[in-house]
Amino acid sequence: MTDSLRFSGDIFGEIDRLQQQLAQTFRTTYEAPSNIRAMARGGFPAINIGTTAETIEVVAFAPGIDPKAVQVSIDRGLLLIAGERSGTVQEGDERTSIYAQERFTGPFRRVVSLPEDADPNRVNASYRDGFLRVSVGKRESSKPRQIEIR
Repeated sequence: MTDSLRFSGDIFGEIDRLQQQLAQTFRTTYEAPSNIRAMARGGFPAINIGTTAETIEVVAFAPGIDPKAVQVSIDRGLLLIAGERSGTVQEGDERTSIYAQERFTGPFRRVVSLPEDADPNRVNASYRDGFLRVSVGKRESSKPRQIEIR
């Protein structure tokens, strides 16, 4: 029975090609929101999430974005980062031929589930040098405090 299974070429190359096709298929048809500890595979912009005693820090790596084209909002414990990244080459330009384009262009949307102690009334966002930083304050009731013993 093993004689009927023949592989042409490198089996690892075929597995890699199949994995890339599956990733592309699921990326375009199903983009699951990420939670505070994970990122959807292939999501743009890439994000880092951390915490301090006072805040939850979200940093999105989004070079080449016009800050005016980005919307940041919080609703029911979800932080939404959305916008659009325009291409560097204008479509329809007859003088330019594109052979490969690895840089992401087009609309994007990332959703991050915030922890329960996030305070939606204490949010600051800034964009500088390709980094979008969103700082969400923590609720006062969730901060550790010293209890006096009487």
